[in-house]
Amino acid sequence: MTQQAEPGAIPEAVPADAKAESGDGAEAVSRTEAGAGSGSGSEETSGAQGRVMHPDGFGAAFCASMAGLCAEAAVAGTLGVLVMLSREHEGLPHGFMVIAAVVFVVALLGVLVSGFVTAAAVMPALALARRLGRREGPLWNAAAVPVVSAAAVAVFGGVSALGSLSPASPVKYLLWWASLTVALLPATLVAGAAARRVREGRATRMARRVSRDGALAWLAVGAVGAAVYGTGLVSVYQPPRFDTEQLAGTWSDGHGGTVRLAEDGAAVADGLDNYVWDGTGKDRPTDCDGAGTWKPVKDGGKIEGMSLRIGSCELKRNWSVSGTAKEPRLYHEIGKPGSGKRYVLTKIVKHKK
Repeated sequence: MTQQAEPGAIPEAVPADAKAESGDGAEAVSRTEAGAGSGSGSEETSGAQGRVMHPDGFGAAFCASMAGLCAEAAVAGTLGVLVMLSREHEGLPHGFMVIAAVVFVVALLGVLVSGFVTAAAVMPALALARRLGRREGPLWNAAAVPVVSAAAVAVFGGVSALGSLSPASPVKYLLWWASLTVALLPATLVAGAAARRVREGRATRMARRVSRDGALAWLAVGAVGAAVYGTGLVSVYQPPRFDTEQLAGTWSDGHGGTVRLAEDGAAVADGLDNYVWDGTGKDRPTDCDGAGTWKPVKDGGKIEGMSLRIGSCELKRNWSVSGTAKEPRLYHEIGKPGSGKRYVLTKIVKHKK
């Protein structure tokens, strides 16, 4: 019995011409599909290029703001050092390694702080300016800075007040706001200019320009300061040099406490504050009255202060010399080391009639 095949089960023979035609058609179809695919790919590529050609300039603005803040910090720090040199100070670090370490730490902190301030204040100011103004410009950026400064002062001032349980005076808040506004204004304007240049498709090197101009300004400030001190227009502060006769006399703390130093080394205290450790982490003053002795403290043959001993109130202190030759002072630190708090005595000068 012969098995019959179902219709369509065995394909019919296809002529060679038909195969060629079908092959050409397949190739045409494949080329058409490839062309369509390439057309969609080109559209996606052009769309991606369009997106790349129109960035928002966030990175350029951030870098420009950091460069501006670092330049401001360098110039302000140099001015502060120059002013400090002419006033009473504890002294600057000595030695190349110490100075290099201090400069490195200060520079690193400056970069970190500038990045934080940029993220917390400058970029929010730019975002606020975009919302406030229909057309972005330096005036809108400048107008947004006081608003952001006020918000920052309100937040940090509130946190500080909660921590100390006592708010600062309104004058201090106003000074903080004004200082922060002045510090943020140049960085915000520079950041806004850098962002606009990027969005307009122009090559931008704003951060490099700001760094260069800031370095030139820093060098100019340093050169002027060196010239002022080098020519003698302003003198570097030097603590007064005393001998035993100049230390002798009556010294007052300004609120009733005195000590009389005689040239023979005798001392008499009357209501002098004696800071005694109370066991809770604080020095609390008690009145000290009685007689004792004193002697000058020398370092390298130069008198650096005086040592006072009052036996009746167990006062044993070394006092350092400060002030000027016209207004000499003696002091010692109170509280924790490095607290900056001092107990100061001023010499009472009797004017001849």
